[in-house]
Amino acid sequence: TPSCASPVRTRHTYRHTAAPRRDKKRPTQRQSPASNAPPAARRRTMSPAATDAGGDLFAANLKGALLAVASSAFVGVSFIVKKKGLRRAGAVGSRAGVGGYGYLWEPLWWVGMVTMLVGETANFVAYMFAPAVLVAPLGALSIIVSAVLAHFMLNEKLQRVGVLGCILCIVGSTVIILHAPEERSPDSVEQIWRLATQPTFLCYAALAVAVSLLLMLYCAPRYGQTNIMIYVGICSVIGSLTVMSIKAVGIAIKLTIQGVNQAGYFQTWMFVTVSAICLIIQLVYLNKALDTFNTALVSPIYYAMFTTLTILASAIMFKDWSGQSASIIASETCGFLTVLAGIIVLHSTKEPDQNLSPDLYASLTAPLPPKIYWHIQGNGDVGKQKEDESLPCDFITVVRQDYFV
Repeated sequence: TPSCASPVRTRHTYRHTAAPRRDKKRPTQRQSPASNAPPAARRRTMSPAATDAGGDLFAANLKGALLAVASSAFVGVSFIVKKKGLRRAGAVGSRAGVGGYGYLWEPLWWVGMVTMLVGETANFVAYMFAPAVLVAPLGALSIIVSAVLAHFMLNEKLQRVGVLGCILCIVGSTVIILHAPEERSPDSVEQIWRLATQPTFLCYAALAVAVSLLLMLYCAPRYGQTNIMIYVGICSVIGSLTVMSIKAVGIAIKLTIQGVNQAGYFQTWMFVTVSAICLIIQLVYLNKALDTFNTALVSPIYYAMFTTLTILASAIMFKDWSGQSASIIASETCGFLTVLAGIIVLHSTKEPDQNLSPDLYASLTAPLPPKIYWHIQGNGDVGKQKEDESLPCDFITVVRQDYFV
């Protein structure tokens, strides 16, 4: 009889052997000898691509600088050519300074306008190659060009003190431009419209329009022929609004060329309308300023005021003043005060323009005839006598008062 034995259970022992721990080390990268070299050696061992990029940047800045210099030359020449055209038109008709528009039929004036458009186009293209801190200060060269040409071609003598005023205006405006904050570039017309309808910029625009209307309607008829700041002030204040609207139009054109049509937005046509109106006003009053006053004085004052107000309008609209250091703000303030000093010096050296029409120049320089009214009290009566009248024989003079009108 077989025995009933319990089945044998085999115990299997499993040993969990931990896998060998591997240190996660980053794969070693082979370093080139140039990377281990000191900074000076690394600069000497730059790749050809980096060298080409630096060369392209230098070439682009050089193109922008040359275009800016050419723009200043064309704009400076345009002042002289337009001034000669205005003189020709004033010799045969009403002058622009007294409200005439005969210069529109003068070919030489149109030559000056075309020259100015060429210069402004070159200035616009210069911004495509070089930064604004390089292009904008070079615009001051137009003042030197116009002043030198006016001295030789228009017999408008520039005194030594006037040269100092020109230098002050150029230096102050350049300091303002170099320390001006970089503006933010909007990417749509609607974005610019939102910036233009901010309360702060609306206040600036309303103040600019109010000042312009005051100068055009009240000051210009009374003091426009004797105070250079009237006509130039109108051009400068309106010009700051012109730049803002033209920037919006330029962005609309750029986006449309890229395939994003902006013609369907009413904001685009609003900016086009504002640009056209402001440009016409600027053109009219700039012609009046050139026809009435010395070109060597109009150019620097217009440049200084226009540049300062344009930077101010751009800073208000694009909120570029926030985050500036105290040194930058101090530099901008010193630049603005330098511009004001230059304007004061230039204005103090202004002389009557000898090239005005003979009748107008004679009326401005001839002494006023004294008109004397004699108020006489005698015999209990009050009488009045003009200088070409005689007293009655029975009139006894007690008190005589002289009035000069």
